Amino acid sequence: MERKPKRRTRERILETALALFNEFGEPNVTTQLISDEMGISPGNLYYHFHNKDEIIESLFADFERGIEDTLSAPVRRAPNVEDIWLFLHLVFEGIWKFRFIYRDINELVSRNRMVETHFKRIAAHKAQTAAAICKGLVATGDMQATRAEIEALAVNMTVVATYWLSFEFVTNPRKKIDGESLTRGAFQVMALSAPYLVGRSRKLFDELSKDYLTA
Repeated sequence: MERKPKRRTRERILETALALFNEFGEPNVTTQLISDEMGISPGNLYYHFHNKDEIIESLFADFERGIEDTLSAPVRRAPNVEDIWLFLHLVFEGIWKFRFIYRDINELVSRNRMVETHFKRIAAHKAQTAAAICKGLVATGDMQATRAEIEALAVNMTVVATYWLSFEFVTNPRKKIDGESLTRGAFQVMALSAPYLVGRSRKLFDELSKDYLTA
C-alpha cells in the first residue's frame, strides 16, 4: 500500500492556524498557541513565518484566489435566475472556510495594509458581480429594476454578506457560529432581491427559499 507523503510543516502551520483562528478568533490566537497546538517549537514556526501577520497574509491569499474565481464565474456567460442562488452558495462556502476573516475583518483591515487593500478590491468585485447578475436578470425579464436600484441592491447584498457573521455574533455571542448561521445569511442576501423578481423567477425564489428557511 502506497504511503501518503507527509504534509510539510508550513502547510501544517497554515491548517492549524486557520482552525484556531476560525474557532477562537484571530486576535485571541498567538504564534505560541499555534506552535503548542502543533507540538513544535516557536523557533520551528518562525523558520517558516516570521510573525503572525505572515500567516494571516498567506491564508488570505488562499482565500482571495478562491473567492476571485467564484466572483468571476457568473459573468462568463449570460446569467439566469439560478445564478444568484449558485453564486451566493459558493460565496458563503468561501466565507465559511475562512470565516475568521469576516468575523474579524475590521480588526484585520485596521492593522494589515495588504488585507485592507485586497479586501477592498474583493468587496468591489462582489458588488460588480451582483450587479452584473441583476442586469442579466432584467435583460431576460426575470427582474424589474432600474439601474439605480440595481446598484443599490448590489451594494446592500455585499454589505449583508460581508458582515453577516458579525451580526450573528452580536445577536447571540454565546452561541457557536455554525453552518446554519451561513444558511441564514445566504437567505437574507437572497431575500434582498425578492421585491424585484417577477414571474417565473419569483416563483422559483419562493420555492428555493423554503429549503433555506427550513435548513
